[in-house]
Amino acid sequence: MERIQRNDAAPLRMPVSDKFRDMGTIVGGKIESGTVKMNQSILIMPNQTKVEVIGIDVDDEPAQFARCGDNVLLKLRGVEEEDVSTGFVLCHPTAPVKTTRFFDAQLIILDFKNIMCAGYTAVMHVHTLVEEVQIADLKHLIDKKTGRKSKQPPNFVKQGQICIARIEARGLICIETYNDYPQLGRFTIRDEGKTVAMGKVLKLIQDA
Repeated sequence: MERIQRNDAAPLRMPVSDKFRDMGTIVGGKIESGTVKMNQSILIMPNQTKVEVIGIDVDDEPAQFARCGDNVLLKLRGVEEEDVSTGFVLCHPTAPVKTTRFFDAQLIILDFKNIMCAGYTAVMHVHTLVEEVQIADLKHLIDKKTGRKSKQPPNFVKQGQICIARIEARGLICIETYNDYPQLGRFTIRDEGKTVAMGKVLKLIQDA
C-alpha cells in the first residue's frame, strides 16, 4: 500500500501496544498522529476514560513532549492497568478516535483456496488490535482494470479478486477510515496462520 504520511498537526492517535504497572499505569505505543505533552489531559477509547499524562519516555529517554512517529511510554493518572487493553487508542478529548462494530472496506483477496461468502469469519489485524470479524455482506466486485464497481452484489469472492464488503467486529473497536487516518484504516485478515486478505476502511457504519 501507499507510504504513510504522519501528521503532527492532526488530533492525537496512539494505539496501545503494551501496558504494565510501575509506580502507576504505563502504556506503550507509537504516536500515529498528533503530539502529546506532560500534564496533558487525554482520552482512552473505546471506554472513554479521561486520564492525565504524568510521564513521557521517548526511546527510553525521559521527555516533556512526544510527536508523531515517536515510540513512547506514557505514565497515566486516572486509570488502572487492568482497565487498558492492547488495541485501545489514546486520543485528543475533543477529537476522539471513531468507534464502531460495522464498517465497509475494500478487500484484496490474496491467498485463499476456497470461495469467501457472507458469514465468513477470521481474525483482523488493524493497528495494534487483533479482533475476530465476520464478513456480514458482500456489496460489490471491483474490476481491477477499470476500478468500476459491479451493479449486483457477488455471491462470493475468490483469490485474486477485489471487493467491497461490510465487516462486523465482535465488539466495539477503535478504527478510522483510510482517507482520514491511513495508519488506523488499513488492515489484514488472517486465517489459520496466513494472511488471506488486505483491506482499507472506506466507511464507518454507526447503526447497522
